[in-house]
Amino acid sequence: MATKAQMETLTKRHQELEAAIAAEIKHPAFDELRVIELKRMKLRIKDQLEELRHEDATPH
Repeated sequence: MATKAQMETLTKRHQELEAAIAAEIKHPAFDELRVIELKRMKLRIKDQLEELRHEDATPH
């Protein structure tokens, strides 16, 4: 079962990555590979959050 702290930590990290992506894209000569890597990291966290939500919703 996922703890509330795990969910909050992952949600915060997801938001931090979103901000990092936005900040990177604002630069005129942004690093596209960096943006891609940040988006991959964000997607992995989103997947982890979905797994935790699914575990919480599944009766044990």
